Amino acid sequence: MRFGEGVLRLGLPESARAPVAAALASGHPAPVLVVVGTPAKSHTLYEELAMFVSGIPLARLPEREALPYEFARDDPGIAVERSHALGLLRNASPAVVVASWAALSEHCAGPEVEEEGLTLTTGASHNPGALMTELERAGYAIEPLADAPGTASRRGGIVDVFPAGAERPFRVEFFGDEVESIRELDLVSQRSVSRLEQLHVPPAATSSSEAREAARTVLAEIEANGDQAEVIQEQLGLLAEGNRSPFAAFFEPLLYTETAASHLAPGALVVFDEPADGATALAVAVEHELRTRAELEGRGLIPTGLPPLRVGPEALRDALSNFQEVDLQRFGSEELGARRLPMSVTPSFAGKLRPLAQQAGAWAKQGRAVAIVSQQALRLAELLDDEGIRAEPRRRLTVAPNAGEIVLTPAALAGGFTLGESLTVISDSEVFGLRKRRRPTRNRASIRADLVSTLEIGDYLVHADHGIARYAGLVRRSVDGVEREYLELQYADRDRLYVPADQLESVSRYVGPTDHPPSLTKLGSQEWARAKRRVKQAVVELAQELLELYAKRELARGHAFGADNAWQMEMEAAFPFVETQDQLDAISEVKADMENTKPMDRLICGDVGYGKTEVAVRAAFKAVMDGKQVAVLVPTTVLAEQHGNTFRERVQGFPVRVEVLSRFRNEHQQREIVGGINSGEVDIAIGTHRLVQKDVAFKDLGLVIIDEEQRFGVSHKERLKQMRAEVDSLVLSATPIPRTLQMSLVGIRDMSTVMTPPEERQPIRTYVLQWDDELLREAIDREMQRGGQVYFVHNRVHNIERIVTRLQTIVPDARIAVGHGQMPEEQLERVMMEFGAGEHDILVCTTIIESGLDIPNANTIIINDANTLGLAQLYQLRGRVGRSANRAYAYLLYDKDRTMSETAQKTAGGDLRGDGAWRRLPDRVA
Repeated sequence: MRFGEGVLRLGLPESARAPVAAALASGHPAPVLVVVGTPAKSHTLYEELAMFVSGIPLARLPEREALPYEFARDDPGIAVERSHALGLLRNASPAVVVASWAALSEHCAGPEVEEEGLTLTTGASHNPGALMTELERAGYAIEPLADAPGTASRRGGIVDVFPAGAERPFRVEFFGDEVESIRELDLVSQRSVSRLEQLHVPPAATSSSEAREAARTVLAEIEANGDQAEVIQEQLGLLAEGNRSPFAAFFEPLLYTETAASHLAPGALVVFDEPADGATALAVAVEHELRTRAELEGRGLIPTGLPPLRVGPEALRDALSNFQEVDLQRFGSEELGARRLPMSVTPSFAGKLRPLAQQAGAWAKQGRAVAIVSQQALRLAELLDDEGIRAEPRRRLTVAPNAGEIVLTPAALAGGFTLGESLTVISDSEVFGLRKRRRPTRNRASIRADLVSTLEIGDYLVHADHGIARYAGLVRRSVDGVEREYLELQYADRDRLYVPADQLESVSRYVGPTDHPPSLTKLGSQEWARAKRRVKQAVVELAQELLELYAKRELARGHAFGADNAWQMEMEAAFPFVETQDQLDAISEVKADMENTKPMDRLICGDVGYGKTEVAVRAAFKAVMDGKQVAVLVPTTVLAEQHGNTFRERVQGFPVRVEVLSRFRNEHQQREIVGGINSGEVDIAIGTHRLVQKDVAFKDLGLVIIDEEQRFGVSHKERLKQMRAEVDSLVLSATPIPRTLQMSLVGIRDMSTVMTPPEERQPIRTYVLQWDDELLREAIDREMQRGGQVYFVHNRVHNIERIVTRLQTIVPDARIAVGHGQMPEEQLERVMMEFGAGEHDILVCTTIIESGLDIPNANTIIINDANTLGLAQLYQLRGRVGRSANRAYAYLLYDKDRTMSETAQKTAGGDLRGDGAWRRLPDRVA
C-alpha cells in the first residue's frame, strides 16, 4: 500500500482522538501503533488512552534523550520502556503502543536480536557465576540490590534479577550448580509472591552478531582514517568482542539499520495523529542531526563518516505502508478525502458548577448519555448531589453510559467531546477551565526499602537500641525453620547483630558532624544507653530555653476557625492536580490546627515543586471564609508576583480580594493597598519585607504564611513575632534553618512533610564543569530543540550585559532577556511575564529567581561561578527546573583560573573534569 492510497482519514476534534483510537484498537486482532507528532503529545495521548483501553496491554515507546552523537551513558528506564513496547509490537496479539515520529525513526536492533535472552528452568544445571556474566553481557547492571528493571545481584548461591519490562524481580536459588527454585518477589517486603518452573530473561541491552560485525567495521574505518577517538575505539572494541558497553545508547543507532517499524507484527494497524505535523517535525530533527554531525566532525569531536541516527519521514512512512492505516485529522473534509465523524467540542463551564449540574441534568432528560471525567470525581459527586443530580461512579469509560445516564469517572483527559445527540464527555478542561493531572501515590514502605538499595558494605548504621555499627551486607539465615534475609551489622569486638530485612524501622544511616569514621558500639554494654541519656539531657536543656520563648504563644487563646463550607470544597475541587497523600495529610493537619483555639505554629517542609503552595492556598482561603485576613510573606518581589497570580487564579470566582505589596507597585498603588489592608478590604495580602513595615496594620489578621523564613533578616523576624503572637502561623520551606527544623523535630513547632514528587518527576541531571562555549551551545540547543527555555544565572549585575553578549555569540538564534533586582520595577515585571509566556528562550538573571519561581517550560539551568554560592542557594536554584514531565538539566560552571575552596570541591564531588576526554558532557552528578 503506497502513501496516500487506501488510507482511511477521519476528521474530528483533537479531544476525540483517544476514544476513536481506542475504538479502532478494541476490535483489532493484532497490535495497534498510534503515531503522534511530538514526544509531549505521546505522553498526553498515552495517559488518555489508559482511560478507554481495557483488557489489552498499553505501552509508550520513548525517545532517546541524548543529544545527536552525544557520548552519554544509557538511561536504564528508557531502555526498559523501549524493550517492553517493542515486545508488544512484535507479538501478534492485541496491544496498543503510542509512539512519536522521533521514537519510531531511531535506528535500533531488529526483532531477531530483541527476542534473544536467557531461559532458566528449575532442576537444570547452570553455574551462578556464569549466569552473572551472561546477564552482564545481556545488558544487565550488576548492583547490590536488584531493585529496578535491567538490574541483577548475587549473594552466594542466590541470584536476583529484575527482567527488562517486568513488574517485579525474581530470585533464583542454586544448590551447587543446580537451579533449586525460582520465585517472584515483592520489591518492598522481599517476600515471595509466586513460584515458577521456568523464567525467560530478555536482554536489557542489545548485543548480536550483527552488532559485533558492525562494530568491527566502524572500528576499522576509524583506524584507517587516523581519527583520534580513544574512548570510542575502546568501547567499540568491547562491543566487537561481544561485551557490554555502558554507552550502548550511543552505539545502538550506529550499529543497526532497522527501526521500530521492523518490529510490527503482520496485520498490525497504524493510526496517525495529524501525520503532516509529525512528518514536518521529523524532517526538522533529521536536518538538525546532519548539521550537528558536520559541525562535530569539523571540530574533530567525532570520527568522520558515522552513519545517521534515524530515517527520514518518507522512509518511515514507506516502512509503515504495508500495514493498515488510519489518519486522524482535525481539519479533514470530504473534499480532501476524509470522513467527518459527528463529533464536536464540549462547551466550557469555567468552574461554574451549578450551570454544569443543570446542563448535565437537562441532557440526561433529553436521553443523552453524559460522562464527566475528572480527577476530582468524588468531590464533584458531592457537589452534584447537592444540586439534586445523581451521578453513577464508573472506574473507566471502556463501555459508554446508557442513554439518559450520568456517570462520573476519576481520570484525566485533554478535553471533552460530544458524539452527535447520543453522548457528551465533559473533562476537567470544561469543568474548571484546567486539566487535571494524575500523580502517583508512593508506597510508604518503599521508603525503608530505599535504605537497603543504597547501602554499600562498610557503611555506618545506627540501631536505635544497640548503637553504631558497620554494615556487612545481606545474608540469608534460617531461624525456627523460617528462612529470611537479614542485615548483618558488625559491632565492636567483632560482635554481630542480624536485623530482618522487613523490620528496618529501628535502623538508619549514621550522620556525624565530621567525615571521620565513628567508634563502633560494644554490644551488651551501657555505652549506648549513656550516650542516649546525654543527648536527651542536652535536648531537655535546649527545650527549656525554647519553651520560655514560646510559653506566651502556647498559653494564648487564638481564633478557632469553623469547619469547611461549600465554597471551600468548590475551591479545592478546582485544583488542577490530584493531591498526593502527603499533601492531603498536611492539609488535614493544618485545618485541624486552625480549628483549634491554640494558635497554629506549623512548618511545611518539602522539596521544591512538591506542592507546598497549595497547602498555603487552602489555609488562606479557609481563613478568609471565616472573615479573617491573611498575610503571605515572601523573600523576593518576583516570587511575590508569582504567588499573587497563583492565589488569584485559585480563588477566582469567589468574593476574595488578593493584593501584592512590593516594589513592583508605585507609591500611589502601595498607599491604596496599605489602606485596603488597614481597613480590612484586602483579604489576602502578599508581599516582601514591605508587608512588615510599621504603616501596615491589619484590621483582623488571622493567618500569617511565611515562604522561606530563612531569607528574612533579624529585624524582620522580630516584626513577624509581633504579628503572629496570637494568630495562626504557617511556614513553608524546602531548606529550613537548623533552629526552625530543630524546634519542629522536638515538638515545639509542629511539622508536616511533603515528600511525594509530582507526576512523572524525573531526577535532575546535574553537571559540574568549566565554562566551555561549545558545551553551552549544545546544552542550550538541546533545550531549544524540544521547545523549552533556559535560565542562565550570573550573580553579578555590573557585568551581566557582557554575559548576554557572549551568549548571543554562542547561540545567535536565541531570544535572550535580562532580569535582576536593580532594574526598574516595571521593566523587571515585564521581563518575567514575557519569559513565563515563552517569549524568550534564555533568561540571564541573578539569584532573584531563587525561591518559588514556577515556569514548567524552563528545564535547563546554567549557573555561572557556582562555587561562589552556598549549597542551599544552589539547591533552590536547581529547583527552578524539572517541574514538568521533561528531563531537566543543571550545569554548575566554575572558573578554571580561580582556586576552589575545599568545601566547594567536596560539594562538587571531587573530580570536576568528568570521566572521559572525548565526551562533551561529563557525567558528573552533583
